[in-house]
Amino acid sequence: MPKSGDGGTPGPHGGHDAVVGLVNGRSLLQSRIDGASGDAVSSLKKRLSWASDSTRPVRVVCLTGMPGCGKEEALAVAQTLGFSVVRMGDVVREEALRRGLPITDATVGGMANAERQVHGMGIWAERTLPRIQGERVLVDGLRGRAELEIFREAFGADLSVVAVHASPKTRHERMLRRRRTDDAGSIEAFHARDLRELSWGLGDVIATADVMLVNEGTLEDFRRQARAALGRLHG
Repeated sequence: MPKSGDGGTPGPHGGHDAVVGLVNGRSLLQSRIDGASGDAVSSLKKRLSWASDSTRPVRVVCLTGMPGCGKEEALAVAQTLGFSVVRMGDVVREEALRRGLPITDATVGGMANAERQVHGMGIWAERTLPRIQGERVLVDGLRGRAELEIFREAFGADLSVVAVHASPKTRHERMLRRRRTDDAGSIEAFHARDLRELSWGLGDVIATADVMLVNEGTLEDFRRQARAALGRLHG
């Protein structure tokens, strides 16, 4: 069964390409950031790339980011630090398999979106909650404000959000290399998936994350970032 995370293969471009993207030469996340208040942008810049020394250990870490940004590598680092991992994507795929649906991006994503329309935007967080047991749990797949509100209500100050960011160009190249069955193959499908996930409020969750990891350098650089940030949160 394919995993819900993303490969961490290093991208060929640096920080400038973090704002090169899908709409008028700008990334969709950058569009979200540009629309945020000055205070929100200032806060985001302070969080960029690593957790501050004042970051305290928490019980639950929610990992978020656009498709192909490198979440799977962050998950691997989290496991070496002792986090247990709960994948929201597994909950979605298990439901798709139960219904006899093929595990493709269009089918699984369409089913997930249909469930949101029927049961509310937080439905997949609600279905994931029973799986979050014990201490030091990393939840992969947070995709919207409604889902975050459900987790915040359940865990309060014992929850922190870590976002991974990479440029659209880098993300698409990674997805082409890893060739996962539920990935968007064509550039049109890639754009459509980005827009679909942003419509759920993913951009807002990324822009207001407690910690931001930028994955535009080498794989080892990203692993060091993730190890430092998640190590502080694990305690």
